Amino acid sequence: MAFQEQIDVFLSGSPHAVVGASTNRDKYGNKVLRCYMQHDRHVFPINPRADEIEGLACYPDLASLPEPPHGVSIITPPTITEQIVEQAAALGIQHLWMQPGAESDAAIENAEAHNLNVIARGPCLLVVLGYREG
Repeated sequence: MAFQEQIDVFLSGSPHAVVGASTNRDKYGNKVLRCYMQHDRHVFPINPRADEIEGLACYPDLASLPEPPHGVSIITPPTITEQIVEQAAALGIQHLWMQPGAESDAAIENAEAHNLNVIARGPCLLVVLGYREG
């Protein structure tokens, strides 16, 4: 699949989840969450240390979501990303977007081995969808 087609497929479904969502509005985990919200997309924040982020109920992990996400944006350290790939594959989640800085060779290779649509080493969701600070 061509890179733009991977992005189009990722964005074509709903809902999405943001693993590494942050309560800190200066962090990318918060900005990516708000970007989905700015575009009226159904999104779930994932952070085991928060109950609520930006007015949305927060979940500790992908398995706790009330419905399976179409795609997952990952904003975590690479070693955590590797664990998220395993969790997503086990739950049947097909679409992953590793935001810049979250990817590792092992995470990408593992996602590809599971035949997942993995977007990595490319643009940030904030650029593709368009994000406004505020």
